[in-house]
Amino acid sequence: MFSTSSAFQWLHNDTKPKYMAPPFHAPFQKYAYPSPTVSSEGNNAPLYNLLTPSFFSISSSFPFIESSSSSPATSSNTEASTKSQDISSKNCFFDITVDSAPAGRITFKLHDEITPRTARNFRELCTGQHGFGYAGTPFHRIIPQFMLQGGDFTRGNGTGGKSIYGTKFQDENFVLKHTKPGQLSMANSGKNTNGSQFFITTIATPWLDGKHVVFGEVIEGMELVKKIEGLGTRSGTPRARVAIATSGVIE
Repeated sequence: MFSTSSAFQWLHNDTKPKYMAPPFHAPFQKYAYPSPTVSSEGNNAPLYNLLTPSFFSISSSFPFIESSSSSPATSSNTEASTKSQDISSKNCFFDITVDSAPAGRITFKLHDEITPRTARNFRELCTGQHGFGYAGTPFHRIIPQFMLQGGDFTRGNGTGGKSIYGTKFQDENFVLKHTKPGQLSMANSGKNTNGSQFFITTIATPWLDGKHVVFGEVIEGMELVKKIEGLGTRSGTPRARVAIATSGVIE
């Protein structure tokens, strides 16, 4: 059995764990990968459906979990406070722990020039300047050869979270594509349902283009991202608690 202690040892010593989820092989590639969704069903989510012949579809061979509210964001969402300190264009960071032990830092560059509204949401959730944010929250879903998903600071299990603009906000644009590992993109439960949940890709994920808003990328700490990826499973349930101990902006 793969223990969390061996998970932490592997993270720091670069030794492979006794058990690792196998990579996706050709049979899986005939069908769609999962989408980084916002869940309301928790453990009652649908099981795998390996017979879904729908490549590049959100209805995938893995669980598709709908949000607790299917209502998209509208322009009536309350705007974030204008009292925010001027932190626009600054890089953001997560200091990561694995089972409460320090594991390292991931640093992000946000694409403010292309997705200013989405970047602002993420950056101000990193600083916690509105009284809520990412610090102390887990990566609740980790799938090898796909992505790490986190950002649920209200429930911690993929069923919650909110934006600085209100519960949800609209898709800003789909200019940036999921072309490589290390891209930062918004998880959602459908069109115009962005909140606080995000994901970091560990491979190129073109089937998510036009469905999830890419707004940043990892510029330091990709090695840590790849090691965390190894603590995931095909179901998405991590084999160790990977958490954002602290977060903020680089001064």
